[in-house]
Amino acid sequence: MGKADFLSPKAISNRIKSKGLQKLRWYCQMCQKQCRDENGFKCHCMSESHQRQLLLASEDPNKFMDYFSESFRSDFLELLSRRFGTKRVHNNIVYNEYISDREHVHMNSTQWETLTDFTKWLGREGYAKVDETPKGWYIQYIDRDPETIRRQEEQARKKKQELDDEERSARFIEEQVRRGRDGKEETPVYTELKRESEEEKGCSSALGASALKAASSSVKRKDTSSDSRGEKKKKSALEEIIEEKKKKKQSVRTDYWLQPNIVVKVVTKKLGEKYHKKKAVVTEVRDKYGAVVKMIDSGDKLKLDQNHLETVIPAPGKQVLILNGPYRDMEAVLEGIDEKQFSATLTVDSGQHKGKRVDVAYEDFSKLA
Repeated sequence: MGKADFLSPKAISNRIKSKGLQKLRWYCQMCQKQCRDENGFKCHCMSESHQRQLLLASEDPNKFMDYFSESFRSDFLELLSRRFGTKRVHNNIVYNEYISDREHVHMNSTQWETLTDFTKWLGREGYAKVDETPKGWYIQYIDRDPETIRRQEEQARKKKQELDDEERSARFIEEQVRRGRDGKEETPVYTELKRESEEEKGCSSALGASALKAASSSVKRKDTSSDSRGEKKKKSALEEIIEEKKKKKQSVRTDYWLQPNIVVKVVTKKLGEKYHKKKAVVTEVRDKYGAVVKMIDSGDKLKLDQNHLETVIPAPGKQVLILNGPYRDMEAVLEGIDEKQFSATLTVDSGQHKGKRVDVAYEDFSKLA
């Protein structure tokens, strides 16, 4: 019997049937062949190619099982991380999406007999957090990518630095209020002048009246002078608080840091190994968040986003540029590095703060070209 024509109803029907998912029991993982019915699967098992594959597998069955198990694990975790991230999700939902791919590795060819066994294994090996509920097993992916961990540590460090700034500002305000309260002078109390003898009273009656007037006037002058001094002190404390607030406004961090003529490092892997972890000089900043950089090794020019770059820390004694914080855009000299605090000690070399030593985080300064 001849084969049906390409456009015949039977041929079209066969192509439609072969497009979708077929029954698992008619799939041969060794040959990676899907049969449509029992008769086709039986014919395949009797074929010479299938027999050759069985002979190869019988020589080292563990090798093939380990290969299929590793492929199943990597594809399953890739789908879990890409589709659901670190969200908690039912394992059946992930598995149904995984098997929707016609070319997926079937579980019956791996070391795990059931999806529950595979889920428990993921929890034991530390690939994911798993927990059992009345509705079944739930799974949550654990992201151990070094870039993600570095980004989380950087965010935690920034949050801690902001809290420290707020705490220092609150402590400074409390100190100024305390100094203002302690600086108030107590108003002196004056008593009436009393004479012991009658002669003194008679001789100096007129003088006593004038003396009382002078004393009262001096008391008034002292009261007014003490009030004026208190007002001055209050004003000075208030002025210091206002100045501190202005400094705090100036020290508000921005989410962009690129500046021309600084040395940066390319951290993205999308450009290939040729540029990954290579140093470049920023020649032009575009729209605050993008830059045109010139590679130091090859001289190539690239346009990159700031998320694809990181700052470069030079050797002590070298010139750097502060990129963020209250001393932004100021040149400085690197004095030392504190690896525990992820910061460095800089001596400001320009502006009104020249000669001042400050502690700046790694990501807030970079080497000058």
